[in-house]
Amino acid sequence: MFSKHDQLQGYDDELLAAMDAEDRRQEDHIELIASENYASKRVMQAQGSGLTNKYAEGYPGKRYYGGCEHVDKVERLAIDRARQLFGADYANVQPHSGSSANAAVYLALLNAGDTILGMSLAHGGHLTHGAKVSSSGKLYNAVQYGLDTATGLIDY
Repeated sequence: MFSKHDQLQGYDDELLAAMDAEDRRQEDHIELIASENYASKRVMQAQGSGLTNKYAEGYPGKRYYGGCEHVDKVERLAIDRARQLFGADYANVQPHSGSSANAAVYLALLNAGDTILGMSLAHGGHLTHGAKVSSSGKLYNAVQYGLDTATGLIDY
């Protein structure tokens, strides 16, 4: 069995170098893709915990597998904190994907016909940011922006 104290340094320095290079890239660049949002060190610590190893399908107290009591506590904390933050009676902290997470935000904060701003699909945007084939492009007044192809800068 692996020890939680095992380190990559000295074991796989090539992999560690690639990971460190990605960390530097993220520090030095602004990422405009929501699903690649910059995570804080605290979030990285939580994601790198033993929780990552646990499959927890279902809802707290109603899982399809055993051994979820600690995951249930973590999820209940997240639910309670989201409810308190938004003054809501209910909260679901289990997005199925970035697309459904985006849809949840749109439906919670916008009305049909409201204007949203999103990067053009042709310039690296996402379907859910107002592309005509997406529900967000059909329900909302989607305004698209792109990049200046000569400079690579955002053309707004």
